[in-house]
Amino acid sequence: MASGLAALLDDIAGIAKLAAASLDDVTGAAGKASSKAVGVVIDDTAVTPGYAVGFTPERELPIVWKIAMGSLRNKFLILLPGALLLSAFAPWAVTPLLMLGGTYLCFEAAEKVIEAIAHGPEDDVAPAELALSSKEVERQKVSGAIRTDLILSAEIMAISLATVSERPLAIQAASLAVVGFLITVGVYGVVGFIVKMDDIGLHLAQRKARAVRAFGRGLVKAMPPLLSGLTLVGTAAMLWVGGGIIVHGLEHYHLSPVPQLIHGLQHWAEGAPAVGAITGWLVFATSCALVGFLVGGIVAGALHVIPRRAHAQAQ
Repeated sequence: MASGLAALLDDIAGIAKLAAASLDDVTGAAGKASSKAVGVVIDDTAVTPGYAVGFTPERELPIVWKIAMGSLRNKFLILLPGALLLSAFAPWAVTPLLMLGGTYLCFEAAEKVIEAIAHGPEDDVAPAELALSSKEVERQKVSGAIRTDLILSAEIMAISLATVSERPLAIQAASLAVVGFLITVGVYGVVGFIVKMDDIGLHLAQRKARAVRAFGRGLVKAMPPLLSGLTLVGTAAMLWVGGGIIVHGLEHYHLSPVPQLIHGLQHWAEGAPAVGAITGWLVFATSCALVGFLVGGIVAGALHVIPRRAHAQAQ
């Protein structure tokens, strides 16, 4: 009986060690994968608050919650199974899909830049929205945010998959699930704070303590420039991330003149004393953003010019 119990305990200990080792593998793989996707996470965090502002205060957090739930559905019902199927049956397709998604990000960002230059700042409310009820506007905003999230989440999952593609399928699945869940919680937690920052500031501004009131008023005053800054950061991140994905894709297919030029500039910038790592990264990110703007501008131009020519020919 004693020997049988000892054997059972040994088996349990072995299973526990195996589970711990698997958990370590998943944690390590998830950490590595999420670090690679950090640029898209920044983009996602910067873009999303714009969909939740402009509503009454009591609707802001419910809207963020709806978008977060849509993001989880995107990741767990669509993207995670798709990523695992790609990994199992078509691993060669990961890089082309990444480049396609990167091109879309570049197109979105380049179009925003071109429109800002051509038309100047846009009104907060589009004329078409004025004829809609608040519920219809909310539904459209949430749907638009979830569609944008699908693209950004696809990039996150694809980048993460490329990072853990050499691991067993079970580790890949667990790692992607961990990355998807944690990034969603982190992004929409920050988004929730941003959209309620003015309300928090107003609440603090009514307190008795002078320092607390001053801090609250500072939060309220900081809200408009913060949202404007997030728009700029989101656009820049789209260009940097999308361009970086395209550059890495070109490198993967040994189309190396552009990647070699960028890495050469990065290596030169890294020679700066004391701040080499920072200047190297800035040069790399800026170079990728320029590539992204060039690619996105070409796509945006083609999409605008081709319909016009077709319309002119039809007339």
